[in-house]
Amino acid sequence: MTTRILIADDHAIVREGLRRILASDPTFVVTGEASDGNEVMAAVRAGGFDVLLLDLSMPGRSGIELLKRVKEERPELSVLVLSMHAEQQYAVRAIRVGASGYLTKDTASTALTAAIHKVAAGGVFITPAVAEALALGLRSTDGGLPHKRLTDREFEIFLMLANGESVTGIAERLSLSVKTASTHKTHILEKMKLGSIAELVRYAIEHNLLDS
Repeated sequence: MTTRILIADDHAIVREGLRRILASDPTFVVTGEASDGNEVMAAVRAGGFDVLLLDLSMPGRSGIELLKRVKEERPELSVLVLSMHAEQQYAVRAIRVGASGYLTKDTASTALTAAIHKVAAGGVFITPAVAEALALGLRSTDGGLPHKRLTDREFEIFLMLANGESVTGIAERLSLSVKTASTHKTHILEKMKLGSIAELVRYAIEHNLLDS
């Protein structure tokens, strides 16, 4: 049975590499590509594919917010997230809003093809570590660590701030006004009871949340 795949990543060289990996499996057909959130949503509305291979870091609408939009538009679509971000950053949030799987970009090609086969058949592909985090999250009643109480948008901005991005740069990347991005920053610091960006960065380092 043929599995039709849409590749969504803002780097042409990554899309080409994924095409080559997927070409090794005769049951896979790449039906199209998308390089930003708008192209993803246009493709989702047009249809014609079974699995969306989705990068979370693209220009415009991206991250968990983009994933939510995709699932609102096509709840039945299998979405396999392929991200540069480590599992502890986004995996649990992605699965909770409807992703069928989460892989980091340093994953072996054999794991990628296995994951696509699994999600295309209606299954979920996650590592034992993510499964454990999901189970612990279900048992927790207090929201756990402060960063886990942030909304998905706040968490995305938290990671950008922790990685040294300015409020202006964040606003541009996420298509927000500078005022809105600044308000998010203020709410994040308040929710996490942190007094400065320096404290935020220290927290991110202590909890292994920075991109390596």
